[in-house]
Amino acid sequence: MLFKLSMKNVQKSFKDYAIYFITLVLGVAIFYLFNSLDSQEAMLKVSASTKEIIKLMINMLSFLSAFVAVILGLLIVYANNFLIKRRKKEFGIYMTLGMGRRQISKIILLETIFIGVISLIIGLVVGVFGSQFMSIFVGKLFKADMSEFEFVFSKGACIKTCIYFAIMYIAVIFFNAITISRYKLINLLTAIRKNEEVKIKNPILCIIVFLISAVILGYCYYKVTLGITTLNKAEKILPIILMGIISTILVFWSLSGFILKLVQMRKKTYFNGTNIFVLRQINNKINTTVISMSVICLMLFVTITILSTALSLRNSMESAMKEMTPADLNLYKTANLPESETRYGKEVVYSEEAREDSKRSVGESMIDCGFDMSKLKGTVELSIYSIDELNIGVALGEEVMQEAKAKYPMWVYTAPEPIVKISEYNKIAKLYGIEEYSLAENEYIMLCDYDMIQEIRNKSLSLGVKLNINGKEYTPKYKECKAGFVQMNVSHVNTGIILVPDSCDLKEEQREQWFLAANYNADTEEGKEEIEDNFSDSRGSELMKTFKERHILIDGVSKISLIESSLGLTTIILFIGIYLGIIFLIASSAILALKQLTESSDNKQRYVILRKIGCDEKMINSALFKQIGIFFMMPLLLAIIHSIFGIQFGVGVMEALATKEELIPSAVITVIVISIVYGMYFLATYYGSKNIIKEE
Repeated sequence: MLFKLSMKNVQKSFKDYAIYFITLVLGVAIFYLFNSLDSQEAMLKVSASTKEIIKLMINMLSFLSAFVAVILGLLIVYANNFLIKRRKKEFGIYMTLGMGRRQISKIILLETIFIGVISLIIGLVVGVFGSQFMSIFVGKLFKADMSEFEFVFSKGACIKTCIYFAIMYIAVIFFNAITISRYKLINLLTAIRKNEEVKIKNPILCIIVFLISAVILGYCYYKVTLGITTLNKAEKILPIILMGIISTILVFWSLSGFILKLVQMRKKTYFNGTNIFVLRQINNKINTTVISMSVICLMLFVTITILSTALSLRNSMESAMKEMTPADLNLYKTANLPESETRYGKEVVYSEEAREDSKRSVGESMIDCGFDMSKLKGTVELSIYSIDELNIGVALGEEVMQEAKAKYPMWVYTAPEPIVKISEYNKIAKLYGIEEYSLAENEYIMLCDYDMIQEIRNKSLSLGVKLNINGKEYTPKYKECKAGFVQMNVSHVNTGIILVPDSCDLKEEQREQWFLAANYNADTEEGKEEIEDNFSDSRGSELMKTFKERHILIDGVSKISLIESSLGLTTIILFIGIYLGIIFLIASSAILALKQLTESSDNKQRYVILRKIGCDEKMINSALFKQIGIFFMMPLLLAIIHSIFGIQFGVGVMEALATKEELIPSAVITVIVISIVYGMYFLATYYGSKNIIKEE
C-alpha cells in the first residue's frame, strides 16, 4: 500500500520534482564525466611524459570530486527540504487519517529512493555518452592520436558515482526522518497560511548602507585592478576578499529597504499593470533571502571568473606557445664558474672538471662527450654577458627605479642586466624568424616582451638613460623596448636583454652564460622524438649521463618538452575550472529555482486574489515571469560586475601566461554556458511556478 501511494505521489507531483530531478541528473552526469577520464586516457596515443601529466590531472580531479560531492550533497538535502516543506498539508492529512510519523517517513523514503534511482540511471546514461565527447576533447587538448578511438564505459567511475550518491541519499533520508519527527499536526495543517515575517527597514538607513557598501566595493575593485601590484602577499589579499563578501551582503540587505521607495516615486511605472504586485513580491523576497542571494551571487561570480580565466589562460598560452617556441632545442650553461658560490642560501662547491668545462661553449662540450652534431641543423651559439655595475636599477635610472620599487617591490634591482652582442643576436633572430636589428657604435637596444616590465622600461628609455659599459657610454636607439628574446619559453617572460654593438669591449670574465639554439635534423615527428631522447633524463639519455659523470652543467629546454608541460598545466587548470564552474553554476541556479518555487507555493493565495480582482491569466503569467526574471537577474548582474574586475585580477596575477586579448572569446564561451544552464533552470522554475499557482 505504501509503495503504491509513493509511486502515485511521484507521478502526481512530478512538476514539484522537476528541478530536483534536473539537478540530480546533471550532478550524476558531470560527476561521472570527470571521473571517467582514467578509462579515456588509456586509448589516447601520447608520449610517456604526457601520460604522466594526464594521470596527475586525473588524480587532482579525483581529490576534487570529494569536495564536489559535498556541494552536491548539501544541494540535494536543500532541494529535498523544499519538497518536504511543499507537502506539509498533505502530511497533515495523512496524520489526520491515522497514519503515524514512521509510515510517513517510509513513504518519503520510497519516493526518495525511486526518484534517486531514476535520476542515477538517466544521469549515468547521459554521463556515459557525454564522456565520449570528453574523450575527443581531451585528445584534442593533448594533441593525441585518436586513430584507436572507441566507445568506453568506465566501470570505476560508475561505481564511484553510485557510492558517492548512495552516501548523499543516506544523509537525505536521515535529515528527512529528523524533519518529520519534529512536525506537529496543527503546524502541518496550517502551514499554507504561514508566511515569513517581513520587517520594514528604514529607507534612509538602507540608502546610507548601500552607499557605504558601494564605496567599499569600489575600493576593492580598485585594489584588484589598478592597485594589484600592492597585493603581493596572501595576508593583503584576504582582507579585500572579506570586504567584498561583506559588501555584497550589505548591498542585498539595503536594496530591499529603498528600491520599492524609488520605484514608487515614478507613479506611471509603479501603477502600470501588475507592477505594484511584482515590486512588492520582489521587495519581500530580497528582504527574506539576503544571505541566500549573497551566496548565490558569490557562487555565480566564482563560476564566471573561474571559467573565463581558465579558458583565457588556455587560449593565451596556446597562441604564445607557437610564437615562443620557434626552434627545437635550447641548451645553456654558466660560464666562468668560481670555486664556490652561494645559491638560494646554500654554498655550492664546483669541481675542477666543471670549472674547466665552463670555459668552453655548449657545442664544444657536446662534441667532447661524443654527441653527433649532424643530428642538429641551423645551430647558433652566442654568449650572454653581465657586469655587476650595470644592474636593473642602473638601467632604469634613479627616477624610474623609485617608481618601479613602489609598484614592483619584489623585483631584484641589484641583479645584473644580460648583455648580448648585436651580430650574435641577429643570428639567433634569423633562426627564430623574428626581427633583426642594427646599431651604431654608441647605441643600445632594450629587448623586453613582458608587458608590465615593458611599461616601466619604456619610461626610462623615453628619458634617454645612458649606460656605461666598461668605460664607454651608450644611448638608447629607440624610446621604447623592442620585441625579441633569446631563450624559448611558453609565454612572453623576457624582462630585459641589452643589445650592444659588436665593438663593445666585453671582457672574457664578464661572460655569464654560453647558449646554443638549433633544430633537429629530421623531417618526421618520430625522427624528432628520437633526437629528443638524447636530451631527456627520463628517457635514459646516454648524453645526459655523460654530462653528469663529467660534471658538465648543461641545462636546457626543447620545443617538445615546453609544449607538453604547457599543455599539461593549462589543461589541468582548464579542467578544474570547468568542473568547479559548472558545479557552482548548477548549485546556484538550483538554489534560486527552489527559492522561487517555495515562494510561489507560499504565495498561491495572493494569485487567487489577483484573479478575483479581475486579472486574467495573461497578466498573472506576465507578473510571474517578471518576478522570476528579476529574482534570477539580480544576483547575476552583481556577479557579472564582480567578475569584470575579478577576471582582470586573475589575468593580472598570471600576466606572463594570460593576456587580456583572449578574454573576449573566453567570456563569450562562459556567457553561452551560463545562458544554457541558467536559462534551463529559469524556464523550469517559471513553468513549475505557473503550475503551482494554477492549482485548485
